[in-house]
Amino acid sequence: MSYALVTGGSRGIGRAICVQLAKQGYDILINYSSNKQAAEETQEAVEQEGRKAALLPFNVGDRVACREAVEQWYANNTDEKIEVLVNNAGIRKDNLMVWMKDEEWDDVMGISLGGFYNVTKSVLPELIKEKKGKIINIVSLSGLKGLPGQTNYSAAKAAVIGATKSLAQEVARRNISVNAVAPGFIRTEMTEDINEKDVKGLIPMRRFGTAEEVASVVGFLASDASSYITGETISINGGLY
Repeated sequence: MSYALVTGGSRGIGRAICVQLAKQGYDILINYSSNKQAAEETQEAVEQEGRKAALLPFNVGDRVACREAVEQWYANNTDEKIEVLVNNAGIRKDNLMVWMKDEEWDDVMGISLGGFYNVTKSVLPELIKEKKGKIINIVSLSGLKGLPGQTNYSAAKAAVIGATKSLAQEVARRNISVNAVAPGFIRTEMTEDINEKDVKGLIPMRRFGTAEEVASVVGFLASDASSYITGETISINGGLY
């Protein structure tokens, strides 16, 4: 049976991705760090689509915990495999750089960039062995454009975009694709502190996007329909560049 592992899968875009991939026939591994109740709600939503869902709690920024959790899952599920990895976990700690605290830099880099490395490194050997896989990294408009107050977040997401291009070339011969999805302003808990009325005038489509709109593109990249696409970053931003 093929699983999709979605980091930060308990809420928002992560939850929408879990449900979308379940609709496409994948069983789901829901990674989360602290909010077990939200993860269980995602698990229930996946099961309503007729697929299996399991919780895989660990902080993606904790390299040891990450590797132990993934290795233990493989050891306990020898007849099953992870075919799709969605690196979605990320945090925002916005501040102008002149006032940015060291931990605001370190925490954002540790989750968004370090998490990409920790989880991908844990899953990649099995994907290579199977000669089949899809790695999809959730990045951001901020990583392409840069946004004031987000030097940490922009740096982390831009780094993952670069890593996406490099890794795609390393593993293409093994039938593994590596792509990124760059959402703009999406209506989730992560953007609750942003006044949509103040920002939507900058967006040609004059609205925030939805988590489901992001999930639909992730679903495309996880499907056979995207079989000749790798190393790409697809923007979902309503025309805001």
